[in-house]
Amino acid sequence: MTLAPSTNSVDPLLQDIVGPTPGQQLRRRFFGHRGLMIGASVVAVLLVIALLAPVVAPHDPYAQDLLARMKPPVFLGGTSEHILGTDHLGRDYLSRLIYGARVSLLIGFVAALISGTIGTAMGVAAGYFGGRTDAVVTFLINVRLAMPVVLVALAVVAILGGSLQVVIGVLGLLLWDRFAVVMRASTLQVRGREYVSAAQAIGASTPRILLSEIMPNILNNLIVVITLEMAHAILLEATLSFLGLGVQPPTPSWGLMVSEGKNMMLFEPWLVLIPGAVLFVLVLAINLMGDGLRDVTAPENRS
Repeated sequence: MTLAPSTNSVDPLLQDIVGPTPGQQLRRRFFGHRGLMIGASVVAVLLVIALLAPVVAPHDPYAQDLLARMKPPVFLGGTSEHILGTDHLGRDYLSRLIYGARVSLLIGFVAALISGTIGTAMGVAAGYFGGRTDAVVTFLINVRLAMPVVLVALAVVAILGGSLQVVIGVLGLLLWDRFAVVMRASTLQVRGREYVSAAQAIGASTPRILLSEIMPNILNNLIVVITLEMAHAILLEATLSFLGLGVQPPTPSWGLMVSEGKNMMLFEPWLVLIPGAVLFVLVLAINLMGDGLRDVTAPENRS
Protein backbone atom coordinates (compact mmCIF):
# COMPACT_ATOMS: atom_id res chain seq x y z
CA MET A 1 0.00 0.00 0.00
CA THR A 2 1.45 3.33 -1.07
CA LEU A 3 0.83 6.53 0.78
CA ALA A 4 -0.08 9.72 -1.01
CA PRO A 5 2.58 12.38 -0.70
CA SER A 6 1.91 14.97 1.93
CA THR A 7 0.72 18.29 0.47
CA ASN A 8 2.27 20.13 3.40
CA SER A 9 5.77 19.23 2.24
CA VAL A 10 5.05 20.15 -1.39
CA ASP A 11 3.43 23.54 -0.87
CA PRO A 12 6.61 25.35 0.26
CA LEU A 13 8.51 23.93 -2.72
CA LEU A 14 5.78 25.02 -5.12
CA GLN A 15 5.72 28.41 -3.47
CA ASP A 16 9.44 28.84 -4.11
CA ILE A 17 9.04 27.79 -7.75
CA VAL A 18 5.88 29.73 -8.60
CA GLY A 19 6.62 32.78 -6.47
CA PRO A 20 4.23 35.03 -4.56
CA THR A 21 0.70 35.52 -5.83
CA PRO A 22 -0.46 38.95 -7.10
CA GLY A 23 -2.36 39.45 -3.85
CA GLN A 24 0.76 38.74 -1.81
CA GLN A 25 2.81 41.10 -3.96
CA LEU A 26 0.22 43.85 -3.50
CA ARG A 27 0.23 43.40 0.28
CA ARG A 28 4.02 43.49 0.36
CA ARG A 29 4.13 46.71 -1.66
CA PHE A 30 1.33 48.22 0.42
CA PHE A 31 2.87 47.52 3.82
CA GLY A 32 6.39 48.19 2.56
CA HIS A 33 5.64 51.73 1.37
CA ARG A 34 6.51 54.03 4.26
CA GLY A 35 4.75 57.13 2.97
CA LEU A 36 1.57 55.20 2.25
CA MET A 37 1.53 53.64 5.71
CA ILE A 38 2.12 56.97 7.45
CA GLY A 39 -0.52 58.79 5.43
CA ALA A 40 -3.09 56.01 5.69
CA SER A 41 -2.51 55.68 9.43
CA VAL A 42 -3.04 59.39 10.06
CA VAL A 43 -6.16 59.51 7.88
CA ALA A 44 -7.52 56.36 9.54
CA VAL A 45 -6.96 57.78 13.03
CA LEU A 46 -8.66 61.06 12.15
CA LEU A 47 -11.52 59.19 10.49
CA VAL A 48 -12.10 57.02 13.56
CA ILE A 49 -11.96 60.07 15.81
CA ALA A 50 -14.46 61.86 13.58
CA LEU A 51 -16.85 58.91 13.52
CA LEU A 52 -16.62 58.48 17.30
CA ALA A 53 -16.79 62.22 18.02
CA PRO A 54 -19.76 61.96 20.43
CA VAL A 55 -17.82 59.39 22.46
CA VAL A 56 -14.32 60.86 22.17
CA ALA A 57 -15.10 64.57 22.63
CA PRO A 58 -14.81 65.53 26.32
CA HIS A 59 -17.40 68.33 26.11
CA ASP A 60 -20.30 69.53 24.03
CA PRO A 61 -18.70 71.54 21.16
CA TYR A 62 -21.64 73.98 21.19
CA ALA A 63 -21.82 74.55 24.96
CA GLN A 64 -20.77 78.08 25.93
CA ASP A 65 -19.27 79.13 29.26
CA LEU A 66 -18.36 82.81 29.29
CA LEU A 67 -16.77 82.45 32.72
CA ALA A 68 -14.25 79.99 31.22
CA ARG A 69 -13.51 81.84 27.98
CA MET A 70 -9.99 82.05 26.49
CA LYS A 71 -8.43 79.46 28.78
CA PRO A 72 -5.01 78.37 27.43
CA PRO A 73 -4.13 74.77 26.52
CA VAL A 74 -2.71 72.52 29.20
CA PHE A 75 0.82 72.80 27.74
CA LEU A 76 0.64 76.58 28.18
CA GLY A 77 -0.47 76.47 31.79
CA GLY A 78 -4.12 75.50 31.35
CA THR A 79 -6.08 72.86 33.23
CA SER A 80 -6.80 69.27 32.29
CA GLU A 81 -10.51 70.05 32.13
CA HIS A 82 -9.90 71.78 28.80
CA ILE A 83 -6.81 70.14 27.33
CA LEU A 84 -6.60 72.49 24.35
CA GLY A 85 -8.20 75.44 26.11
CA THR A 86 -11.39 77.31 25.23
CA ASP A 87 -12.35 79.88 22.60
CA HIS A 88 -13.80 83.39 22.95
CA LEU A 89 -17.19 81.94 23.91
CA GLY A 90 -15.86 79.43 26.41
CA ARG A 91 -16.37 76.41 24.14
CA ASP A 92 -13.98 73.51 24.54
CA TYR A 93 -11.38 73.75 21.77
CA LEU A 94 -10.55 70.03 21.64
CA SER A 95 -14.21 69.09 21.24
CA ARG A 96 -14.68 71.60 18.44
CA LEU A 97 -11.50 70.33 16.79
CA ILE A 98 -12.81 66.75 16.90
CA TYR A 99 -16.19 67.67 15.47
CA GLY A 100 -14.46 69.86 12.89
CA ALA A 101 -12.74 66.73 11.55
CA ARG A 102 -16.19 65.45 10.62
CA VAL A 103 -16.88 68.53 8.53
CA SER A 104 -13.52 68.49 6.74
CA LEU A 105 -13.53 64.78 5.93
CA LEU A 106 -17.17 64.82 4.83
CA ILE A 107 -16.67 67.79 2.52
CA GLY A 108 -13.42 66.39 1.11
CA PHE A 109 -14.84 62.92 0.43
CA VAL A 110 -18.24 63.91 -0.98
CA ALA A 111 -16.88 66.78 -3.09
CA ALA A 112 -14.18 64.52 -4.55
CA LEU A 113 -16.80 61.82 -5.22
CA ILE A 114 -19.10 64.24 -7.08
CA SER A 115 -16.35 65.90 -9.09
CA GLY A 116 -14.64 62.55 -9.72
CA THR A 117 -17.81 61.03 -11.14
CA ILE A 118 -18.37 63.99 -13.46
CA GLY A 119 -14.76 64.41 -14.57
CA THR A 120 -14.02 60.71 -15.00
CA ALA A 121 -17.09 60.15 -17.16
CA MET A 122 -16.22 63.13 -19.34
CA GLY A 123 -12.51 62.30 -19.61
CA VAL A 124 -12.98 58.61 -20.42
CA ALA A 125 -15.66 59.39 -23.00
CA ALA A 126 -13.46 62.01 -24.66
CA GLY A 127 -10.39 59.80 -24.70
CA TYR A 128 -12.15 56.67 -25.95
CA PHE A 129 -14.59 58.04 -28.54
CA GLY A 130 -12.57 61.05 -29.73
CA GLY A 131 -13.99 63.17 -32.54
CA ARG A 132 -16.85 65.48 -31.61
CA THR A 133 -17.08 64.04 -28.13
CA ASP A 134 -13.46 64.92 -27.50
CA ALA A 135 -13.95 68.41 -28.96
CA VAL A 136 -16.97 69.12 -26.75
CA VAL A 137 -15.28 67.86 -23.60
CA THR A 138 -12.10 69.79 -24.37
CA PHE A 139 -14.17 72.95 -24.85
CA LEU A 140 -15.91 72.43 -21.51
CA ILE A 141 -12.55 71.85 -19.80
CA ASN A 142 -11.19 75.09 -21.26
CA VAL A 143 -14.28 76.97 -20.10
CA ARG A 144 -13.90 75.55 -16.61
CA LEU A 145 -10.17 76.34 -16.46
CA ALA A 146 -10.93 79.94 -17.40
CA MET A 147 -12.99 80.35 -14.22
CA PRO A 148 -11.06 80.92 -10.94
CA VAL A 149 -12.31 78.34 -8.46
CA VAL A 150 -12.14 80.52 -5.36
CA LEU A 151 -13.85 83.53 -6.96
CA VAL A 152 -16.64 81.43 -8.47
CA ALA A 153 -17.15 79.57 -5.20
CA LEU A 154 -17.27 82.85 -3.28
CA ALA A 155 -19.83 84.28 -5.69
CA VAL A 156 -22.07 81.22 -5.69
CA VAL A 157 -21.94 80.75 -1.91
CA ALA A 158 -22.62 84.46 -1.40
CA ILE A 159 -25.74 84.17 -3.58
CA LEU A 160 -27.05 80.86 -2.24
CA GLY A 161 -25.91 81.35 1.34
CA GLY A 162 -23.23 79.53 3.28
CA SER A 163 -24.08 76.05 4.52
CA LEU A 164 -22.56 72.60 4.56
CA GLN A 165 -24.74 71.36 1.70
CA VAL A 166 -24.05 74.42 -0.48
CA VAL A 167 -20.28 74.18 0.05
CA ILE A 168 -20.25 70.47 -0.85
CA GLY A 169 -22.35 71.04 -3.97
CA VAL A 170 -20.32 74.03 -5.17
CA LEU A 171 -16.96 72.32 -4.68
CA GLY A 172 -18.22 69.08 -6.23
CA LEU A 173 -19.34 70.94 -9.36
CA LEU A 174 -16.17 73.02 -9.65
CA LEU A 175 -13.34 70.53 -9.14
CA TRP A 176 -14.00 68.07 -11.97
CA ASP A 177 -11.58 69.60 -14.50
CA ARG A 178 -8.45 67.81 -13.26
CA PHE A 179 -10.28 64.49 -13.33
CA ALA A 180 -11.36 65.12 -16.93
CA VAL A 181 -7.87 66.15 -18.09
CA VAL A 182 -6.04 63.23 -16.46
CA MET A 183 -8.63 60.60 -17.39
CA ARG A 184 -8.73 61.81 -21.00
CA ALA A 185 -4.94 61.59 -21.31
CA SER A 186 -4.82 58.19 -19.59
CA THR A 187 -7.59 56.80 -21.81
CA LEU A 188 -5.82 58.01 -24.94
CA GLN A 189 -2.73 56.09 -23.83
CA VAL A 190 -4.49 52.75 -23.29
CA ARG A 191 -7.23 52.71 -25.93
CA GLY A 192 -4.77 51.56 -28.61
CA ARG A 193 -3.27 48.74 -26.55
CA GLU A 194 -3.52 45.12 -27.66
CA TYR A 195 -5.97 44.04 -24.97
CA VAL A 196 -8.42 46.78 -25.98
CA SER A 197 -8.10 45.84 -29.65
CA ALA A 198 -8.61 42.19 -28.75
CA ALA A 199 -11.76 42.99 -26.79
CA GLN A 200 -13.10 44.99 -29.72
CA ALA A 201 -12.23 42.15 -32.13
CA ILE A 202 -14.24 39.56 -30.18
CA GLY A 203 -17.25 41.85 -30.15
CA ALA A 204 -17.21 43.07 -26.55
CA SER A 205 -19.65 45.88 -25.85
CA THR A 206 -18.43 49.41 -25.27
CA PRO A 207 -19.47 49.50 -21.57
CA ARG A 208 -17.62 46.22 -20.98
CA ILE A 209 -14.49 47.51 -22.70
CA LEU A 210 -14.59 50.71 -20.65
CA LEU A 211 -15.19 48.95 -17.34
CA SER A 212 -13.06 45.83 -17.84
CA GLU A 213 -10.20 47.01 -20.04
CA ILE A 214 -9.87 50.79 -19.74
CA MET A 215 -10.72 51.61 -16.11
CA PRO A 216 -8.47 49.01 -14.40
CA ASN A 217 -5.47 50.36 -16.30
CA ILE A 218 -6.08 54.02 -15.47
CA LEU A 219 -7.19 53.40 -11.89
CA ASN A 220 -3.86 54.40 -10.36
CA ASN A 221 -4.08 57.85 -11.99
CA LEU A 222 -7.66 58.22 -10.78
CA ILE A 223 -6.61 57.40 -7.21
CA VAL A 224 -3.97 60.12 -7.25
CA VAL A 225 -6.39 62.73 -8.57
CA ILE A 226 -9.03 61.74 -5.99
CA THR A 227 -6.62 62.29 -3.12
CA LEU A 228 -5.36 65.57 -4.56
CA GLU A 229 -8.87 66.91 -5.07
CA MET A 230 -9.98 65.69 -1.66
CA ALA A 231 -7.17 67.68 -0.08
CA HIS A 232 -7.98 70.61 -2.40
CA ALA A 233 -11.64 70.56 -1.35
CA ILE A 234 -10.69 70.53 2.33
CA LEU A 235 -8.45 73.56 1.85
CA LEU A 236 -11.12 75.40 -0.17
CA GLU A 237 -13.70 74.74 2.53
CA ALA A 238 -11.31 76.12 5.12
CA THR A 239 -10.76 79.17 2.90
CA LEU A 240 -14.48 79.81 2.45
CA SER A 241 -15.14 79.31 6.16
CA PHE A 242 -12.26 81.64 7.01
CA LEU A 243 -13.84 84.32 4.81
CA GLY A 244 -17.23 83.77 6.44
CA LEU A 245 -18.88 82.24 3.36
CA GLY A 246 -18.42 78.56 4.13
CA VAL A 247 -19.73 76.53 7.02
CA GLN A 248 -21.61 78.91 9.30
CA PRO A 249 -21.36 79.23 13.08
CA PRO A 250 -21.85 77.51 15.41
CA THR A 251 -20.97 74.44 13.29
CA PRO A 252 -17.38 73.44 14.12
CA SER A 253 -15.03 73.94 11.18
CA TRP A 254 -11.25 74.22 11.21
CA GLY A 255 -11.31 77.16 8.80
CA LEU A 256 -13.95 78.87 10.92
CA MET A 257 -11.88 78.27 14.05
CA VAL A 258 -8.90 79.97 12.38
CA SER A 259 -11.15 82.87 11.37
CA GLU A 260 -12.54 83.26 14.88
CA GLY A 261 -9.06 83.21 16.40
CA LYS A 262 -7.33 85.57 13.96
CA ASN A 263 -8.28 88.69 15.96
CA MET A 264 -6.43 87.29 18.99
CA MET A 265 -3.52 85.83 17.03
CA LEU A 266 -0.94 88.24 18.47
CA PHE A 267 -2.02 87.54 22.05
CA GLU A 268 -3.22 83.92 21.88
CA PRO A 269 -1.55 82.41 18.79
CA TRP A 270 -2.61 78.88 19.74
CA LEU A 271 -6.17 79.74 18.64
CA VAL A 272 -4.90 79.80 15.05
CA LEU A 273 -1.93 77.44 15.25
CA ILE A 274 -3.84 74.42 16.61
CA PRO A 275 -6.53 74.15 13.90
CA GLY A 276 -4.00 75.23 11.26
CA ALA A 277 -1.59 72.48 12.31
CA VAL A 278 -4.30 69.81 12.26
CA LEU A 279 -5.43 70.98 8.82
CA PHE A 280 -1.83 70.81 7.58
CA VAL A 281 -1.38 67.28 8.97
CA LEU A 282 -4.61 66.02 7.36
CA VAL A 283 -3.81 67.46 3.93
CA LEU A 284 -0.23 66.14 4.08
CA ALA A 285 -1.45 62.68 5.12
CA ILE A 286 -3.97 62.54 2.26
CA ASN A 287 -1.28 63.48 -0.26
CA LEU A 288 1.14 60.90 1.16
CA MET A 289 -1.57 58.26 0.94
CA GLY A 290 -2.40 59.18 -2.65
CA ASP A 291 1.24 59.17 -3.72
CA GLY A 292 1.75 55.77 -2.08
CA LEU A 293 -1.38 54.28 -3.66
CA ARG A 294 -0.16 55.47 -7.06
CA ASP A 295 3.16 53.67 -6.54
CA VAL A 296 1.48 50.49 -5.30
CA THR A 297 -1.14 50.26 -8.05
CA ALA A 298 1.04 51.39 -10.96
CA PRO A 299 0.79 48.90 -13.87
CA GLU A 300 4.58 48.52 -14.08
CA ASN A 301 4.64 47.27 -10.47
CA ARG A 302 1.99 44.56 -10.91
CA SER A 303 4.25 41.94 -12.39
